[in-house]
Amino acid sequence: MRKVADCRDMPSESGCTLTISGEEDEVVRAAAEHAASVHGHTDTPELRKEIRDLLKDEQATAQG
Repeated sequence: MRKVADCRDMPSESGCTLTISGEEDEVVRAAAEHAASVHGHTDTPELRKEIRDLLKDEQATAQG
């Protein structure tokens, strides 16, 4: 199942609305890179664990 990381779920003064979806490892990697480059966090194993713990399952979209 695809996973989603949504910046709106994280406390932030910037009001970032980025959402990243994909396979779990891809999302964790991209979200950690985003957190470091945009929000000034340090990309550490602890940050990646926190991101992984906050991932949600992607909801299936209705087609038709």
